[in-house]
Amino acid sequence: MLKVAVIGLGDVSSVHLSAIKGNSTAELVAVCDIDETRKDIVPGVNFYTDFQDMLEKEVLDCVHICLPHYLHYPVTKACVEKGVHVFQEKPLSLNSEEGSALVKLEEKHKDIKICVCFQNRFNETFEVLQKIVESEQYGKVLGIKGLVTWARPKSYYDNKPWRGKLEFAGGGVMINQSIHTLDQMQLLGGEIKSIRGSVDQLLDYGVEIEDTATASIQFENGAKGFFFATIANANNSSVELQVVFEKQKFTIKDSILTKLDEEGKKVELIEDTKMPGSKFYYGASHMKLINKFYECIVENTNEYVHVKDALPSMKMIDSIVQSSELKREVQMKSLEASI
Repeated sequence: MLKVAVIGLGDVSSVHLSAIKGNSTAELVAVCDIDETRKDIVPGVNFYTDFQDMLEKEVLDCVHICLPHYLHYPVTKACVEKGVHVFQEKPLSLNSEEGSALVKLEEKHKDIKICVCFQNRFNETFEVLQKIVESEQYGKVLGIKGLVTWARPKSYYDNKPWRGKLEFAGGGVMINQSIHTLDQMQLLGGEIKSIRGSVDQLLDYGVEIEDTATASIQFENGAKGFFFATIANANNSSVELQVVFEKQKFTIKDSILTKLDEEGKKVELIEDTKMPGSKFYYGASHMKLINKFYECIVENTNEYVHVKDALPSMKMIDSIVQSSELKREVQMKSLEASI
């Protein structure tokens, strides 16, 4: 039985706690949060307000890190150096430089596993789409489009001010709401050659981070990508991911993968398992990835999302920001050489 703990009892922790509870090979033995009023969220387990204290007193196999972005690197590092496996919520880090430090940490501690929570890789629609891309049965990939049009009120930042501060969040809509889409785009398109991007604030929220971002992406294989994300929409619309091949077009929207028939009509191929509730757009693959990671710990295998797998999305975000500042295209290799 794996002894598991959770650090951070904010919004996303409920998804992790539910997955832990539903796994027969794991036992939740401790939780940690600086807010003592959250002590009763998980009754019957040891509660700590200091994660270092928890690491000293508990014998743990795995820790789930559900903390603000700026704490991901230092807390992951502390857990790994204690010999504890880590399941870390996205994003990987504040930026690609800090992400590269986590890659070095992963390489140094090869016996300790760090899984980054890119659960949308395991959505049924995306798994099928990825296999279609790999099969090349519809010819070369010509274009990839990723759209995230969500809504966040000003209270979203007022209630948790760290979200609106660059030094604590690392960014806005890209690193927080649409990083999964960037991750999926690079998985489908492969190595990125260059990015021309723009970031902006369409909302008068008085925060330091972007609420809208756009990018044109050139892949090494010749495919072209288009990315758009905003939280200035009226509601949380479905994320859209589309791949245009030489012979066909596939689209994931409303959690359904479709293609076009001979008459140009949509044909449904597969639908994602949906998570009930108002945040259905998060997807329901947290449990799939958590279960897979626990299996990897028990069987000492490596089929999970490693730190090095999560780094490309951080590089994409940094490139879009840099391109926006310079008002020109940014070569990915030049960014990599600078970190």
